Amino acid sequence: MTFSHPTLTRLSEIQAIDHGSKPAITFAGVQYTYAEMHERTLTCAAELHAQGVRRGDRVAYLGPNHPALIIVLLACLRLGAIFIPLNWRLAPPELDYQLTLTEVSLLYVAPESAKTAAGLQTNVVQEEVQWQDTPASSTGSLLPSADVDGNHPAFLLFTSGTTGRPKGAVLSHANLMWNSFNLLLNTDLTTDDVTLVTAPLFHVISLNQQVMTSYLRGSHMLIEPRWDVDRAFDAVEHEGLTWMAGVTTMFADMLQSPRWASADLSSLRFVNSGGAPIPVSLIKSYQARGIMFCQGYGLTETSPGCTFLPAEHALDKAGSAGRAVPFTEVEVRDVSGNSCSPGVKGEIVARGPNVTHGYWNNPNATDQAFSPGGWFHTGDIGYLDDDGFLFIVDRLKDMFISGGENVYPAEVESALFEHPGVSEAAVVAAADERWGEVGHAFIVAAESETRPTLDELSDFLLARLAKYKVPKYFSLVDELPRTGSGKIHKVSLRSGDALGAHSSPAPTARTAKNPASSAPPKDHK
Repeated sequence: MTFSHPTLTRLSEIQAIDHGSKPAITFAGVQYTYAEMHERTLTCAAELHAQGVRRGDRVAYLGPNHPALIIVLLACLRLGAIFIPLNWRLAPPELDYQLTLTEVSLLYVAPESAKTAAGLQTNVVQEEVQWQDTPASSTGSLLPSADVDGNHPAFLLFTSGTTGRPKGAVLSHANLMWNSFNLLLNTDLTTDDVTLVTAPLFHVISLNQQVMTSYLRGSHMLIEPRWDVDRAFDAVEHEGLTWMAGVTTMFADMLQSPRWASADLSSLRFVNSGGAPIPVSLIKSYQARGIMFCQGYGLTETSPGCTFLPAEHALDKAGSAGRAVPFTEVEVRDVSGNSCSPGVKGEIVARGPNVTHGYWNNPNATDQAFSPGGWFHTGDIGYLDDDGFLFIVDRLKDMFISGGENVYPAEVESALFEHPGVSEAAVVAAADERWGEVGHAFIVAAESETRPTLDELSDFLLARLAKYKVPKYFSLVDELPRTGSGKIHKVSLRSGDALGAHSSPAPTARTAKNPASSAPPKDHK
């Protein structure tokens, strides 16, 4: 007798049976039950099948948070297709690379992203996202769920490396399930919980930690196209919001709001945060209101949960990312691959059923990311204390996090090199009170009669990169510091106190006129 490992192909169907009349999603004031979501899923699956989408084909979605994205996701799971949520903040050339690499069969385009899609050069079938509050009954034949096993790819999420070339992390049905199991065992999430989803759904935290876990648990999601602090307070006071997941910026916004002191926050039981250090003062402010503040550490490649810091240790283990989640192993290793003793810094490695098997069509990157035994090398530096709690110290890579978004300096530098007035460029992280970290670009101008202006460089990048990647600070310098081997010594470009290994901008830094200026607007991304 052959046992087939469980998959998510029947997720919408099973939840419709178990929670049919219960609200699954609320969007723009309209509730959609699990039964309605399944009906829409069957319709979408039939449409995809009619357009030739089969098991293993890639289906992408370009657009902000919307129930339609989750319907396409569920339909792909049912067909055994691979769902790719694209970052709608990217410029067309960035999206072209991802679409070409993955050979997408069909691209769903939301109305808000129509202009971006029109600028794509990739020859891909585009389907406009259409949505009605009241769905028509499915008239197509009921397609059976695909015959796949747990190792079959479910999602393909892009994450860049230090080379600046995006990599597609392939997450299987099993990866997604085990990640949710880990989270459910570390929290007391129930079918009665209500979560607010505001982070972009191309992010692994909102997509996997919130949407997939909530759907598996049969709880209720409030889907929002973007973060809005007043909407969060309204959700707590009027819709029984019980938990949130997000970045430090969101929780700081709530704390600094004039509504914080008088708002009835009694329904909000716990919040989850990750991706950047959390000030102890912020944690204490939430706990003083009876709200558990939980933290964690992970990556796209780990689906994402690696470690979890429960509320009871939020203060006595302040600064820690927590202990390994139940079904995942986390170690710290030295350059020889040996496990480090407590307190000794090394590279963080992880393995478990939530860890990706590799990158799409990139065997070299996959080989470099794994060592014997299935250990995934995160590229982050940390140490474990005597109690097994992980502390993140630095990054092997130069990546930094701005408002919850990963920024890869090599990608920004590559774009800067395209400017004829730039001879050399180096981008490092600078501390920022609002966004945690922002970019600081040091430019050596090319030999020419006209040196590029800072505003010109900013506008040049905006045409090629997402807004959040464009540095907040630009400095024109005569030369860049180098090591004895001739490599740029980025540590010398960082100064002052920093988040982790990163630093404040040098006093001579000048701010260019760009969306990430000294007073970033709400659409910083």
